[in-house]
Amino acid sequence: MGQGPKITMVGAGGMSFGPSMVNDVVNTPELTGSHLVLHDINEKRLQRAYVFAAKLNAAHGAPVVLDRTADPAAALDGADFVLSSAEIGRFRYWHQDFEISNRHGASQINGENGGPGAVFHSLRSIKTTLGICANIEKYSPDAFLVNLSNPMSRVTLAINRATKVRNVGMCHEMPIGVYRLALLLRKRFRDFEAKASGINHFTFFTEFRDRHTGEDLLPRIRDLFASHIFDYPGPTSVLVKKLSRFVLLTALADQLYSPLVVHMVREYGIVPCSVDSHIGEYLPFALDVAVDHIAPVEFFDHLDRYVERLANWAIATHVPIPFHLVGHSIEEVIPVIAAIWTGTPARLMAVNVPNRGYLPNVADGAIVEVGATVDGDGIHPETMPPVVDPIAGYIATQVALQDLIVESALTGDPDLALQALIEDPCSPTDENACRAMFDELRALQATDLPF
Repeated sequence: MGQGPKITMVGAGGMSFGPSMVNDVVNTPELTGSHLVLHDINEKRLQRAYVFAAKLNAAHGAPVVLDRTADPAAALDGADFVLSSAEIGRFRYWHQDFEISNRHGASQINGENGGPGAVFHSLRSIKTTLGICANIEKYSPDAFLVNLSNPMSRVTLAINRATKVRNVGMCHEMPIGVYRLALLLRKRFRDFEAKASGINHFTFFTEFRDRHTGEDLLPRIRDLFASHIFDYPGPTSVLVKKLSRFVLLTALADQLYSPLVVHMVREYGIVPCSVDSHIGEYLPFALDVAVDHIAPVEFFDHLDRYVERLANWAIATHVPIPFHLVGHSIEEVIPVIAAIWTGTPARLMAVNVPNRGYLPNVADGAIVEVGATVDGDGIHPETMPPVVDPIAGYIATQVALQDLIVESALTGDPDLALQALIEDPCSPTDENACRAMFDELRALQATDLPF
């Protein structure tokens, strides 16, 4: 076995990214011989993640050396790469962000990455992630960090503004968007080449081509969304509500019931990469269009519990599970590591980086999401065409909020966070309601806020 890099997964006990990242490492021949370290402060979740990872590794012939530790010094010492997806009290706080904000008059479709609830999600995530970065600077200052924590744009901006850690923000929304459109076009995921740009969870395809013929398929996609099947008559929304009792069917509905996506295509001729619950976080009219949308926090909370039960069964069962048949996922995180480690260039659909002219009509330094090439010298983002109207205006609003929230987290100034909450397009227009919302959430979450 050759000598590979030391890869540390921070927050490895979580189900959102942990299993898929381990799976992708063991399915990447260029990383054979790597030292993969799972790190989490929750010992029980860490042990479960380790046993699951050990089964995955063994099923593929043990291509990596697997380890686990709750000690950040041991986890990070000498690390070449760090994957961070850590989050404190994810669903407990998400319920508060969503429900309390809406009770005070917010018009949130999700409350995770945009909207007044996401102000608090941002503050908590920035505090947690900067703590991780401090440990990286202490124990492995030359490591390359791949941030997976949301709200992606705001957390990534804080990393770049407050630390010297080399980093990139990665999200799977664009690959999933390509996969979703491939299903609608009745083609395979790998039959397409696509480009998109914007900010995280608010990106729009600029190219969508048949990899074999070079045909531009965006006109066909626009025609597809113009068909009557996407009118979503009354019975459709009733059916979606009934299906919401079943986790897997809700996941399907979240991907395919998309009146807001359809509205954006029909009204503006632009094709979003994400689903309603993501793009709607930045649009004040989202709930006017997607009236019957399922609350994502309920769905993801149930899905996480379902996946945890499945993982617990998988690590305890003696039934042979064909882990060796599970191939590489559509996530682009591990290809980043492989390309930097080997120096072999690879193209990425989407990276989150500070804007340096990559989107000409978006503020310099704002965190934007664009395609890129990665090699031994790091990430090389692509320069994209200017963002079209009215998307450019919505992005400008979010860039201003990015700045306020990050400055609040870095300076410990709650007034900046309150200003961001008041100015969010999905907040109530009554400033007193905004202040009451802010005070209630601040009191509940005080121990995990940066002020």
